[in-house]
Amino acid sequence: MRFHRRALIAAALGASFGAACLATPALAQAAKEPAKEVRLDWATYNPVSLVLKEKGLIEKALAPQGITVRWVQSLGSNKALEFLNAGSIDFGSTAGAAALLARINGNPIKAVYAFSRPEWTALVTRPKTGITAVKDLKGRRVAVTRGTDPHIFLIRALRGAGLTERDVKLVLLQHPDGRTALDRGDVDAWAGLDPIMAAAEIENGDVLFHRDAAANTWGILNVREDFARQNPDLTRTVLAAYEEARKAALADPKELTRILVAATKLPEPVVARQLERTDLSQPVIGKLQAETILDAGTALLDAGVIPAGTDVGAAVQALIDPRFGPAAQ
Repeated sequence: MRFHRRALIAAALGASFGAACLATPALAQAAKEPAKEVRLDWATYNPVSLVLKEKGLIEKALAPQGITVRWVQSLGSNKALEFLNAGSIDFGSTAGAAALLARINGNPIKAVYAFSRPEWTALVTRPKTGITAVKDLKGRRVAVTRGTDPHIFLIRALRGAGLTERDVKLVLLQHPDGRTALDRGDVDAWAGLDPIMAAAEIENGDVLFHRDAAANTWGILNVREDFARQNPDLTRTVLAAYEEARKAALADPKELTRILVAATKLPEPVVARQLERTDLSQPVIGKLQAETILDAGTALLDAGVIPAGTDVGAAVQALIDPRFGPAAQ
């Protein structure tokens, strides 16, 4: 199985790089009429996007070309993917596994950059609920945002405990509402997401009763496939600005914390807890992300979440595109 998984990853990356060589002239030809506006999301689960927005780095890079920038907030991977699919944004922040599911379901996106390697999701409960392990969720109400990394994390955790979604009572809410429902006692557990999850820990003493850092898929930046095809140089410019923001975040942790506090309106200890669980040091998209996303996709296929017969390896191949990011520079 290990060999098969590695073979799929190698095939995916080889095809991506091969496509880059074959497609470059076509990409250049497609860029005759460049976009006049670039639309990006910002998200509290994507610290680099907040630095990017705060410092106006993309605006500065695109001003000489007369290209304007519009920002849209994403409250979760599901919202970012909805915006991308509808053409409301050109670049959107998601978890890797969520992007894979979207690609399988026909959302024409490419994963072009890794903004973080986070442990941003875990299963959370209030003190004294009697829930200490995943098996204790049987018959209990669990808040979750469908189509996001926390949702996928929950599915995999349930499967590991011999359960499925049918064994629990899912309550579909956006991430902030999931925390509120947990605190009010409307649900017994919540598939959490930072920084809201960190706030629940620190402010309410909520308990992360199931953690698995390896089951958190990467934070990736996706671009609409047609946008990248028609605007390859513009896509590279956006990712170069992302790289500048990422390096600025690493160079000045205090400034990064200040920006997150201002954007999230959360106390500094909460933001510090989020950043403790967030690695911003590996932006190049490729083998590492492919391996993690393929593992998640295979687990979801085995659990029946992805339709039987789906070629998960081919879907990973279609999703990941390293041509525009730091590896290509």
